[in-house]
Amino acid sequence: MVICENIHAVLNSPVQSPMTLNYFKSTLFIINSWVILRIPEEASAQLPSRGITMVSGTLNGIPFKTLLEPDGRYGPGKVSSHWFRPSKELLIAASARAGDTVQVTLQPTKDWVEPEIPFDLATALDSSPKAKSVWQDITPMARWDWVRWIRAVKTADTRKKHILVALDKLNRGNRRPCCFNRNLCSEPHVSRNWTLLD
Repeated sequence: MVICENIHAVLNSPVQSPMTLNYFKSTLFIINSWVILRIPEEASAQLPSRGITMVSGTLNGIPFKTLLEPDGRYGPGKVSSHWFRPSKELLIAASARAGDTVQVTLQPTKDWVEPEIPFDLATALDSSPKAKSVWQDITPMARWDWVRWIRAVKTADTRKKHILVALDKLNRGNRRPCCFNRNLCSEPHVSRNWTLLD
């Protein structure tokens, strides 16, 4: 069974892309109570995008599928990478915990899992049949872009504004957020200024 790093993902989905398979070791570490696995720079460089990338892989031999988030370190003189948060189920199955060095394989896939839709966004979509219809028609990758754009904020007020803007744009038929830097780390719990914390 494939352990998907998203509660709405479909298990046992096959890899659909014959892209490069990466083998590496990485040490699990903690940022603000989350166990994080950072992809080594050399392995990250082999991925097809500096932004989000969907992958299938194994952690200590246990299969999983997840979205890799960029670390936000980009620009002249900087070397960027990716990371993800292994689920508790995956860590238990792999007999791994923070501080352990684990063996990892990763292979990019075009078989995207669905993002978990935040409650406030789901509520907003339920209030607008047209926006929800467009939401249901766009690709999983586009839905990930909207979810990341909404959460990549510093305050609750800004998040509310992003949701209102998203609703307006979806009602206008826009399928992706405008002017969003997909190379940023969009998870505020483990980042500062859209860069993964050390």
